[in-house]
Amino acid sequence: MFTGLIREIGRVKGYRNNILSISSKHPAKIGDSIAVNGICLTVIKTHPEGFELELADETRSIIDESKLKGEVHIEPAMQLSDRFEGHILQGHIDCIGEVLSITKRTNGVDYIIGVEPQYTTYIVPKGSIAIDGVSLTVNDVYDRSFRLTIIPHTLNQTLIRHYTKGTKVNIETDLFARYLEHILVRRLNPKKSLDWSDIDAISMGY
Repeated sequence: MFTGLIREIGRVKGYRNNILSISSKHPAKIGDSIAVNGICLTVIKTHPEGFELELADETRSIIDESKLKGEVHIEPAMQLSDRFEGHILQGHIDCIGEVLSITKRTNGVDYIIGVEPQYTTYIVPKGSIAIDGVSLTVNDVYDRSFRLTIIPHTLNQTLIRHYTKGTKVNIETDLFARYLEHILVRRLNPKKSLDWSDIDAISMGY
């Protein structure tokens, strides 16, 4: 489990044969779970400069492997003794989004992120979302995109400051929205997809 608060900017030393080698100050141990750009991976080897992780075929089929180079966000899995901030993340990427526009504001920067329309079901206005592992708040949701306003502190502490129009990003949507839809769809009609109008109708019945 993760919180979406980036602990370090690591650097990719190499990526070959599904093995990702990271240069990092984090004292990783074999078997540790570490999120790299929001992707939950397992440490299989350590070295003086960092650690190595292995990517499963399922993971590789979802993420944008071209981003596994240069600098990356690093977050070790949270411990029970940690202070809980951000929001609950699993490190399971749902889809790839794309930066459609960037607009500077007085106290932040607006990013419009495009996604396939089926994923906006799980993106909630004023709810949380993870972009490349960074916990952020959603401002508005549209048919095929959503809007974020990112404050200067977050920009300074993450790689989001380097994003440009067309940048691809790993997206993990809201965990509870995914669970809610799955439960309701299976309970009401296992052959039918549920949208938010259905959920509203169910809520009005109580």
